[in-house]
Amino acid sequence: MTTSGNPPTGFYSALAQETAAAERDVSATNPGPKNRALMALNPNADCPPPTDHGVVEPFWYSFDLTHRRIQDGGWTHQVTSRELPVSKDIAGVNMRLTRGSFRELHWHLADEWAIMLSGRARVTVFTPDGALFVDDVGEGDLWLFPAGAPHSIQALGEDGCEFLLVFNQGDFSEESTLLLSDWLKHTPPDILEKNFGLDAEAIARLPKGEPLYIFPAAEPSNTLDEDIAEVARHAAPPKVSYTFKASTMTPTRESASGSVKVIDSRNFPASQKIASAIVTVKPGCIRELHWHPNGSEWQYWIKGRGRMTVFPGQEAARTMDFSSNDVGFVPNMAGHYIENTGDEDLVFLELFVAAEFHDISLNRWMRALPEQVVMAHTQLTAEEIRQIPTGHHPLLP
Repeated sequence: MTTSGNPPTGFYSALAQETAAAERDVSATNPGPKNRALMALNPNADCPPPTDHGVVEPFWYSFDLTHRRIQDGGWTHQVTSRELPVSKDIAGVNMRLTRGSFRELHWHLADEWAIMLSGRARVTVFTPDGALFVDDVGEGDLWLFPAGAPHSIQALGEDGCEFLLVFNQGDFSEESTLLLSDWLKHTPPDILEKNFGLDAEAIARLPKGEPLYIFPAAEPSNTLDEDIAEVARHAAPPKVSYTFKASTMTPTRESASGSVKVIDSRNFPASQKIASAIVTVKPGCIRELHWHPNGSEWQYWIKGRGRMTVFPGQEAARTMDFSSNDVGFVPNMAGHYIENTGDEDLVFLELFVAAEFHDISLNRWMRALPEQVVMAHTQLTAEEIRQIPTGHHPLLP
């Protein structure tokens, strides 16, 4: 007789053996047409582990599948809710600028969080209280431009720069930002003369035709300090920093299995609506089983290869493989892990529409409970439960 509510001893192992056997026999064969290149990139989607079950909305997409808008001075492409419908709160834009080129002066309906993937840039942002912030950012550094605050980005150095932009608006479109050149083009010339106090000849030289958007220019002749001194003559000093030097930040958590850098409103006050973590996982290691109680997770995979299983409940689970330049998504409250399946460090971003980063560790929860409670739910012995890692170890061997 079995205990009421519990399956018979050995039930789970028998089920696993049965489904694993099906994976290896004729049941899993696929003699029909197939995209072998795509199957090779995502073997866990082609032949899922026996623990996968039910229907889970797609949570993988790649920037490499999107249209890349190329202009003189750089390019851009995006992954929004149009490409990844499950991501209703966050959209991402990947952009490159060549040496000296600008992402023209503009503003957005959403907050803009960014990480510099390579190279350097000089950024400016003007705030409603009349302050103008100027700073240089390098690889691994962040910025946050609040919704409605006009800003610019100019590439520095021979190789220019590439960066990821994240917006707290799933249906955001980089094509629909409010551009300075677009506004001026659609304002009557006589109004521009009155507004700027300039004559008709000067107004006639303003850009015509397509908006500038991305365009080449000479690198700034001023040093950063000289630019800061110049803008201080016309604008108030900023009250907060709109950049964050994550490249030199001491990791929030670090072990032989990798590191986690958490950046949110507590250490980056300008970022009141977007919380983030930069995660590095060593080969063969995992980002432990966990979930987030305060928002869905939008991911950008910077380096390496890995796999993730998402468990949204209701007996459903799905496993997908990820590579650099891919986007992942975990629905609010869904359990998941990330495993490094490659032979180099795996580096990815976790982004949330939230003021603070929060996660709940399955290990920490189980170790915090009375042992008898865990034994009743898992059939583990007390000795086995004590082998589960305690403390806060988000990355495990």
